[in-house]
Amino acid sequence: MKKALIPLALFVLLVIFLAIGLTRDPREVPSPLIGKPAPQFSAPRLHAPEQQFSSQQMLGKVWLLNVWASWCVACRQEHPILMEFAKTKTVPIIGLDYKDQASDGVKWLARHGDPYELSVSDRDGRIGIDYGVYGVPETFLIDKAGVIRYKHIGPVTDEALKDKIVPLIRELNK
Repeated sequence: MKKALIPLALFVLLVIFLAIGLTRDPREVPSPLIGKPAPQFSAPRLHAPEQQFSSQQMLGKVWLLNVWASWCVACRQEHPILMEFAKTKTVPIIGLDYKDQASDGVKWLARHGDPYELSVSDRDGRIGIDYGVYGVPETFLIDKAGVIRYKHIGPVTDEALKDKIVPLIRELNK
């Protein structure tokens, strides 16, 4: 009789874990990089490929790294929000054109507007891999010391800016 209860107990335990998992927001995937130094990179600028941009150039500044691509449907959803946010000049926004043809990225920004201080090309996705990107868009908030303080998965929303990103930027700029 007791042996028959073991599979039932395992089944109940599995149902409990599943129920807990279903209550979680899939955009709130914890990143192992939060609180750790952002991976350093150097990449060609999207609009001037003969020039390199290095993440080291951002030391001493709080900044956003927004991973996007011209082929990304969700990037179109967040783009107007980034355009409005860029006008506030709260922090520099650096674009990472992920797994995209540079010419397609340039055309996309010309058509939809350019909220970025600059964009770099990550054609082979190596920089994205270092940052743990598994889909676009993703946005990273990086502090003055080059440490990742926040990761937003999916399109940035007005609510995410107002409730999480901007308050954290204010705190990091103190």
